[in-house]
Amino acid sequence: MKKKLLPALIVTGLIILVVIIMGITALINKYTPTKKTEDLKEYFNISSDDEVALIVDNELSDYKAKIIDKKIYVDYKFVHDSLNSRFYWDANENVLLYTTASDIISAAADSNSYSVTKQTNDFGYPIVKATSDSALIALDYVKQYSNITFKSYDDPARIVITSKWDEIDSATVSKSTQVRVKGGIKSPILKEVKKDDKITILDSGDKWDKVATEDGVIGYIKRKALSESKKTKLTNPDYEEETFTHIKKDKDICLAWNQVTSQSANSKVPQVISSTKGINVMSPTWFYLNDNNGNLADIASKDYVSYCHSQGIEVWGLFSNLENTDVDAAYVLTHTSTRTTLINQIMSAAFNYELDGVNIDFENITEAAYGDSYIEFIRELSIKCHNNGISLSVDVTVPASFNKFFNRSDMAKFADYIVIMGYDEHYKGSDAGSVSSIPWVTEGVESTLKEVPADQIILGMPFYTRIWEL
Repeated sequence: MKKKLLPALIVTGLIILVVIIMGITALINKYTPTKKTEDLKEYFNISSDDEVALIVDNELSDYKAKIIDKKIYVDYKFVHDSLNSRFYWDANENVLLYTTASDIISAAADSNSYSVTKQTNDFGYPIVKATSDSALIALDYVKQYSNITFKSYDDPARIVITSKWDEIDSATVSKSTQVRVKGGIKSPILKEVKKDDKITILDSGDKWDKVATEDGVIGYIKRKALSESKKTKLTNPDYEEETFTHIKKDKDICLAWNQVTSQSANSKVPQVISSTKGINVMSPTWFYLNDNNGNLADIASKDYVSYCHSQGIEVWGLFSNLENTDVDAAYVLTHTSTRTTLINQIMSAAFNYELDGVNIDFENITEAAYGDSYIEFIRELSIKCHNNGISLSVDVTVPASFNKFFNRSDMAKFADYIVIMGYDEHYKGSDAGSVSSIPWVTEGVESTLKEVPADQIILGMPFYTRIWEL
């Protein structure tokens, strides 16, 4: 009996031993970190030798930089959307523009030189290269005018850019460990980090923190492998913030738009003024865009200006794009040559009639690309106006979903006044309703104040209503 039982006990013992070994092996496997490494080319989505990954403010961009003749170039759309929206690419005439408070800086495609107003400088290699649907700009040139810093790294090629100078959570590695694709020891390794390496904490978890290394690797690290985090304010000591000045009045502006539709109507200005009180600025509707070359129609009057001046009233001539419906305002503003002609015509009119100010009333600007061109027009016009002591005001609709592309913040840096068009909440062709209800106007002003300083805002109010018929 004992002889028969012994083999059974041995077999049972072996089974138990195997189960124990398997259990131990499973436990070892469960708690042993994987040594599998992630392919960084795949991680950075690099598919060719001339591509360079872009990590901007600890986020991997969908855009890629290009290596051309050992120089780094970045897509204009990336620059405009992510780094500095003031760069303006004229795809029609292949010229890159950048406008400062005092200068228009211009670089033609494939040229080593760029002009700053009337002075020409040599950059040393081509600044911008035209592509089929955009342009590539030398990153060093972008940095020259932008509040950014960047560092380049190899294997694979990548550039880490800082453009936001906020407070970050920083820490140091307290013991050598790994940054992994996801939180967990079974996730592939992105990078080995050593004691005292600096990292930025992007998001804190229970056991794993999402971090960014100095060389642009974004992944997860064990919290216990990090020192206590601390708040660090990022700064760029090499960048000097640009100063903008404005021609502003030492009094509240009480402006009246004077609808003038013919040369003869200018003679009525004494009656118009005598029937009002408190007006210190008149803005007659004298000028409008009249052809696709940037030329203006003009029904202005020197006598009108002289009379207003005699009454202590300034004249800000209004320039519009509404009267001649055959003109393509988008064409004029998206071509640098015609835009320049328009600006020169505006300044010529201002000199000829001794205007105190220019009021721009361009409307029906619906496309984002056209919006960029319109703001570039305001930037360039502002320099001419300010150099000659002429106030520049711009009429804008209240902020809404359909006009989000308007950069009112940048516009306010260049223009002296932003005039809110606080009317036509409801209009001919819309549903019946108020021309300018108080809640609608209030919301429009509050939204504008988020982008424009209060002392630069003029609220345009309607002295009319509409009769609605069913």
